[in-house]
Amino acid sequence: MNWNGKVLLIYTGGTIGMDVNPQTGALEPLDFKHLKEHLPEFKYIKTDIDVFQFDPPIDSSDMSPRSWIKLVEIIESLYSRYDGFVILHGTDTMAYTASALSFLLENLTKPVILTGSQLPLGQLRTDGKENILTSIELASTYHKDGTPVVPEVCIYFNGHLLRGNRSTKKNADGFNAFDSFNYPHLCDAGVNFTFHEHHILHPDYSRPMVAHHKMDRNVIIFSLFPGIEEHIVKHVLEAPELRGIIMRSFGSGNAPHYPWIIRALKEASQRGVVVVNISQCIAGCVEMSRYDTGIQLLDAGIISGRDSTVEAAATKLMFLQAQYQDADKIRQLMAHPIAGEFTENQ
Repeated sequence: MNWNGKVLLIYTGGTIGMDVNPQTGALEPLDFKHLKEHLPEFKYIKTDIDVFQFDPPIDSSDMSPRSWIKLVEIIESLYSRYDGFVILHGTDTMAYTASALSFLLENLTKPVILTGSQLPLGQLRTDGKENILTSIELASTYHKDGTPVVPEVCIYFNGHLLRGNRSTKKNADGFNAFDSFNYPHLCDAGVNFTFHEHHILHPDYSRPMVAHHKMDRNVIIFSLFPGIEEHIVKHVLEAPELRGIIMRSFGSGNAPHYPWIIRALKEASQRGVVVVNISQCIAGCVEMSRYDTGIQLLDAGIISGRDSTVEAAATKLMFLQAQYQDADKIRQLMAHPIAGEFTENQ
């Protein structure tokens, strides 16, 4: 394997991009145009690195489809000039951005790796340095035949490279902030890189990467819980703009035995609203044929989200709604993986 090439580092914002003001002691945004001054380790990296900085930086809590499209436009316009892309991003919505990009960058043939940190670069114990340096090395790692080792959208954090649309933030204050509970790691970074290549996507290198520039926001995520009120749910489901629902159910895809829930979901489905069933559990799979309530949901036209994450299901639905008006077509595509976002034989 070769570790060379040219990588674009895109700084969107987040904890990683903070530094300590020596005069006030307060944290303030870091100017990534002078990144090499803050990371002297850069001189040991053989990869050529350019930096693109969002101005102003975005708190990841404010990340939106508009920001995702901006990232797509940056990558699309500079795709031929770089061998890989590293996106520095706040951790709170990183899994949403990674999932969205996996759908918006169709037939991706180069690495796009998102990373960040739990402590700012300006703090002594920061995890940001290792996350940045390793992400750059991963993004510039190629086979001898010139193809990248990891040609997909990933998250790198705390020694593990994860498929972006299988990842979830699991820890608010630990360095092990992310994991992919229903999919193996793509690479484990210790003294050496241990790639698990049979788990990595293989694009069609004879076809170009196709960038998409639209997302439809008319989606809602709501969780079932004991005592859920009929009139509140009906107000949500009857919103005229609503096109898609990610319903977080119990266990393997179950709902309360309330007739009004099944009736309300069936009426929404018949109006053309696509309803996707995702488990509230962090691991495991929706199997609606296991219990009676699951079977009723199937009969109501609800789609199984299998072992998908909420982040992947929501962004996929937003992506498909922007491409298609026909609800049946969207349901068909939601039932099959288009970017490795769930396990099809579950």
